[in-house]
Amino acid sequence: MSPGDQELRLQKMYDKISFRHFNLWYGEKQALKDINLDVKSNILTAIMGPSGCGKSSLLRSINRINDLIPSCRTSGEVLIDEENIYGEGVDVYHLRRRVGMVFQKPNPFPKSIYENVSYGPRIHGVADGAELDAVVERSLRGAALWDEVKDRLKENAYSLSGGQQQRLCIARALSIEPEVILMDEPCSALDPIATSKIEALMRQLKESYTVVLVTHNLQQAARVSDMTAFMYIGEVIEFGNTMDIFNAPQKELTEKYITGKFG
Repeated sequence: MSPGDQELRLQKMYDKISFRHFNLWYGEKQALKDINLDVKSNILTAIMGPSGCGKSSLLRSINRINDLIPSCRTSGEVLIDEENIYGEGVDVYHLRRRVGMVFQKPNPFPKSIYENVSYGPRIHGVADGAELDAVVERSLRGAALWDEVKDRLKENAYSLSGGQQQRLCIARALSIEPEVILMDEPCSALDPIATSKIEALMRQLKESYTVVLVTHNLQQAARVSDMTAFMYIGEVIEFGNTMDIFNAPQKELTEKYITGKFG
């Protein structure tokens, strides 16, 4: 895609997720500081920065998994489709159905391939065998895994390779039909071949979902993302079109990080 075509595509997208003066603390430690950021629909937004800068905390704020940490508290807003997900009366269970997540290391359940993908739909009320079969196939196809496992659905998920297990976890996320997919360094435990397959899948997923990727791999961010945010010590230092961030960063800290002068 040419720079002009990409810019035109970005202009057509609306703000799916918006952070408004968002702060997050773990006890006395402030991990996120006055975050203001708009994530557009149906593109891939990468969040990069050195270890401990707040990337994962930002990502996990979008589905409120940070709520599970007793010492965690927040201020400000995170909006999805202009609704504050930290507002009173928000159904966190429903929120996490809208926002799927893929973690750093593949974490399939110790169950069959089929049961891994059908688990989410089952707990959300899909009980019919034919309907479940259709959901499983659609999800595995969406994760580019169907052709590799369609004759092995009763096998334990642990029989798959690491890269296949990660794609199975993506299929599991897709099975509940989310609007947003969060990916927290999903390739860090994978070899280059498996990483290449996951990156190709990311490019496909952004056609149908809003994808937010945390990565420590600058080359990966440059390869797969449309927009990139650079974070440092809990703050978003710079955010913009990925090509602009890598080719013409506006902030000195961003330039130093991209050129390997720190991080």
